[in-house]
Amino acid sequence: EISVGVGYTEELPANAKRKVMRRSKPKLLRADSVPGPLSLDDYCARPHALVSFAGDLSGFIDRELEALGRQRRVVLAVPQFNGLGPLLSGTDIVATVPDYTADALTASGGLRAEDLPLDAQTFELHMAWRGAQDNDPAERWLRSRIQMFVGDPDSLG
Repeated sequence: EISVGVGYTEELPANAKRKVMRRSKPKLLRADSVPGPLSLDDYCARPHALVSFAGDLSGFIDRELEALGRQRRVVLAVPQFNGLGPLLSGTDIVATVPDYTADALTASGGLRAEDLPLDAQTFELHMAWRGAQDNDPAERWLRSRIQMFVGDPDSLG
C-alpha cells in the first residue's frame, strides 16, 4: 500500500491531498563544443535523446514543436536522467530535461545547459497522499523529510 508519492500528477482521487514540491522549466542539455546557444533550426536538426519511463519516443516538446509547425528527430530513449551524460558525451545529440536535472548533470562537467530556443511549458512536481493520513504523525514526518530532500527552498514551510 502506497502512503505517499512524488510525481507529475494531473488527476487524483477526490480524497487525495497534493502539495507542489517544485516548479521546473525545461532546459537544453548538450555536450558538444559548438559555441553559443542553439537556434530553433539547429535544435530541430540535431538528434535528440529522450528520457521516457514508458519507452515513448515523443513527449511534451514534440507537442510544442508541432504547434510551431516543426519537429525534432528522437534517436534514442533512456529510462532515467542519470544515463544521459555518457550518451551525450562526444556527440551532437541533445536532450531536453528539467532545470534541476540539468543543474545536477552539469555539475560534474562535460555537459552544459541552456534555455530552449522555444517557449515551453513549466511543470509542477507534486507530492500526493491519502487525505485519511493527512494528520498521522509518522506520515507527516515522512512527508516533511521528502519535502526537505526533493522540494526546492521556496516550497519549504
